[in-house]
Amino acid sequence: MAESGKKFHFIMLVDDNDIDNLINQKIIEASNICDGIYLHSNVKSAIEFLKNIEKISRLYPHIQLLPDLIFLDLDMPIMDGFQFLDQFDKLSAETKQHCQIIMLTSSVNPQDASKAKNHKYIKKYLRKPLTQEEIFNLVR
Repeated sequence: MAESGKKFHFIMLVDDNDIDNLINQKIIEASNICDGIYLHSNVKSAIEFLKNIEKISRLYPHIQLLPDLIFLDLDMPIMDGFQFLDQFDKLSAETKQHCQIIMLTSSVNPQDASKAKNHKYIKKYLRKPLTQEEIFNLVR
C-alpha cells in the first residue's frame, strides 16, 4: 500500500515514448498506489478511451472506471499535451471533475511550464523521470 494508505483505482499514462510508459508503469506498480494502469501512446487513443469509459459509466453508474490520475506528456507528435487538454475540455463534467491531470514532461521550455501551471486542468507539473518519491507526494 502507498505510504499514506491512499490508493487510486486507475491511473492513465499518455506518452508517445513506449520506454517512458514502461518505466513509469513499473514505478507506479512498485509504489502500489492503484488497482490498474491504462497506457496510451497518443492523444487520440486516450481521448477515445475516455469517451468510451463515459459511455460505459452511463450504462453502469455503480462502476468507476475513469482514471483518478492522468500523467500527460507534453511533446507528442500529431497532437501534443495541450491539444489533449482542449479535447479533455469537451468531455463530461463528471470526467473533468474526477480525473486529475499531472503534466509529466522532459520539456525545458519555461513557457511550457508557465502555460501548464496556469492551466485549469493541470494539478501538477513534473519533469521526467517520474520517481517513487513524487508518486508518494501525490498520494499524501
